[in-house]
This record gives sequence, C-alpha cells and structure tokens, in this order.
Amino acid sequence: IKKIYELMILTRAFDDKAAKLQRQGRLGTYASVRGQEACQIPSALLMKKEDLAFPAFREHGVFLARNTPAEMLFQYWAGDERGMNLSPNVNVFPVSIPVGTHLLHAVGAAMAFQYQKRDSTALAYFGDGATSEGDFHEAMNFAGVFKVPVIFICQNNQWAISTPVAEQTAAQTLTQKASAYGFDGVQIDGNDVFAVYKAVQDALKKARAGKGPTLIECITYRLGDHTTSDDASRYRLDSEVKEWERKDPIIRLQ
Repeated sequence: IKKIYELMILTRAFDDKAAKLQRQGRLGTYASVRGQEACQIPSALLMKKEDLAFPAFREHGVFLARNTPAEMLFQYWAGDERGMNLSPNVNVFPVSIPVGTHLLHAVGAAMAFQYQKRDSTALAYFGDGATSEGDFHEAMNFAGVFKVPVIFICQNNQWAISTPVAEQTAAQTLTQKASAYGFDGVQIDGNDVFAVYKAVQDALKKARAGKGPTLIECITYRLGDHTTSDDASRYRLDSEVKEWERKDPIIRLQ
C-alpha cells in the first residue's frame, strides 16, 4: 500500500509540473492524468517484468510505476521522440496518440505470447472514448476468438473530450460489451485502489491460466481538462467537478 501511495503522489506531482511547464511553453500539448491515478498504479505494479503495457496518452502513472525515468517523459512531451526510447526493462510500448489503435497491438502481442507459450500478459489502457472506435471492437473480437492473455483496462472518466458517455453508447455499461465477444467484463470503482488491485489480480490469474481476456471498466473522472488545448468549463458544470473532487483517489487512500 505504501508503494501504491508513493507512486500516486509521484504521478500527481509529475502531472502538476508538466501542466506548469506546458503553460510556460516548455512542453507541447499535454493530457493530464489527475484523478485517474488509482486506475493505473495498482495495475502496473501487479505486472510481472515480462508483461507488456500498452498505454494511450494519459498513462503517465503506468510509465512511472514501470520505472520509466520522469525526465524521459518530460522529454517526450516536449516534442523529442527520443523520450520514448525506453530501456527493454521498462516493457511499456510508446505513447499512442491515435485513439484506440494500440488495442490491436496489445492483442497481437498477446497472441505472440500464446504462440510462444510464454507466461506473459498484455495490458491495454484506454478511455471511454476509445470504445466508440472500430479498433476497439476488432481488438475485442480477436481477443475473444483466440482467448489471448490480454486485459483491457477502460478508464471511464465520463468524458471523451466534450462527449459524455451517454452520447457514445446506448448500452447501460461499457463492461457489458465484453459479453458480445465471449469473455468476462467487470465494472469497478476506479478511484478505489483496492478494487482495482483485486480486479486486475483476478484478470491476470485468469489470463495466465489460459482462460482468455478480461475487460475491466474503471469508473473514474478526469478532474482536469481533456488536454491543455481544451477548456472543460465550456461543457462541464463546476458542481459536477467538485462532486468528483471529493472522491479524489489520493484523498481516499489517505
């Protein structure tokens, strides 16, 4: 628990610093992870060294938990691609800016693990907006058909830029989409580190036993703007943000 807490604080400090550097013109457009730390840190810590993480563009906590030097993350967000020239020991794929495309890469890696009979699992991180992309459904279908060792971690932060979840899908949950592809889905409180830890632990055990993929929907909230190019106050109510601030995962863990 101490390690989880320390990494959540480190991630929050990194996030605050990155936002300030962007406003100073020293970083490019930056996507804040504030409020979603509990979705990332426990899951990243549960991974074995040989497991492979596939991040989107908001997974700074995953990078830090997998021993990525913070200076390399700053280097990348400053526009220098060498910041993603990571050590083989990190086992995290580079940042994926296109929404949802990396999910197919995660499934491909999991298929390779399966063919090679390796005890490795791929973990793919994405937001609710990615579930509206065709890549998501293709990845889910392949994962279900071939029962590959992949875990889909959807951080449902309620907004895909300015589009709320209710305008993305008619389904009651994103979790239930897993059923259509023949594997399990579970919805959890993404601001509760213990819920995330347990769900990912179970999914990893299942994947390593050859029982296929899992979709985990972490209900959370993006406390900041979508990116530093966005102004969330134009489409979100202050009362909504304040309500979720009371559920801040770091305060809850404290």
